[in-house]
Amino acid sequence: MLFSLGSFEDVSTQVLIPWKSGDELAKVKLKAEAFMAAHIVNNAHHVVPVDKTFCDLSAAVADVLEQESITTTYPTGAVLFAEGQAARGVFIVRRGRVKLSICGSDGRTLILRMVDAGWPLGVAAVVSGRQYEATATTQEPSEISFVRPIDWLRLMRAHGELALWVTQHISLDYSSTCREIRDLILSDSASEKFARLLVGWLDQNAEARNPTQVKLALTHEEIGQMIGTSRETVSRLFAGFKKQRLIQQNGSTLVVPNRVALESLIPA
Repeated sequence: MLFSLGSFEDVSTQVLIPWKSGDELAKVKLKAEAFMAAHIVNNAHHVVPVDKTFCDLSAAVADVLEQESITTTYPTGAVLFAEGQAARGVFIVRRGRVKLSICGSDGRTLILRMVDAGWPLGVAAVVSGRQYEATATTQEPSEISFVRPIDWLRLMRAHGELALWVTQHISLDYSSTCREIRDLILSDSASEKFARLLVGWLDQNAEARNPTQVKLALTHEEIGQMIGTSRETVSRLFAGFKKQRLIQQNGSTLVVPNRVALESLIPA
C-alpha cells in the first residue's frame, strides 16, 4: 500500500498513528488511514511507484513483510520518529535517504549517520521495548515502509531469516556507533575528523564507477554536525583542503585525487 503525504509538516503523525489496543481498533484505524491516503494520492503529483524488492531478504519473507507493512512517500524534512519517543514501529527505507541525529541539552545537534535504502530504523527500540535513541528525518523525498511492533515481533518469531537479518543490522549499528564515537572523541583536530569523514565516504563508494568521487548531499552545517564542529570551521576546512589539493569540487561532486595524502592526516 502506497501513501503520499504531500507537504504536511508533521507527516509522522498524519498517517502512521500508533495502535494502542486490539486488532479491531487497528483495522478501523487502518481503513481510516487508507481512505485519507487514497484521497491524498489521487490529488498528489509525482508519486513514486513502490519498489517491489524488500531489502536483501528472500522473496518469501519479503512478501510476508510487504503484506504487514504500510509504505508511504515522504517529502524532504519529514520526521519519522523523535529521540525519546516511545517506539511505535519499525521503519524501513525503501527509497531515498534518512538522517539519524541526536540533540544535546545545549541545543547542539550531532548527526550519527545517513541511512540509505535497504536499512531498517527503530529496530532496537522495538525489540527492546525502549524509546527511540535518535531522531530520524528524511534527507530527500523517500519511500518508507512501516511495521507495527506487534507485527514485527510476531514475524521475527515466525521467520528465522528475518530475526537473523535484524540481528545483523543491530550489530552493524553498534559497530558504526563505536566507530563514530572513536572518530569524534579520539580525533585530535577538526582536520583529522574531516579527513576521517571523507575517507569513510570513499569506502562507502568503493564499488562505484568513479570511487574517488563522492556526491556531496550535505550542507557545511550538516557536515559540522557530523564531526562535532561549526559550519564556519567546515568552510575553512574545505578551503584548506582545496588549497592543499587534497580535494577538488565540481558543483555537488567532490573528488579526492590522492587518497594516500588524505589518509596521511589520520594517525595510525
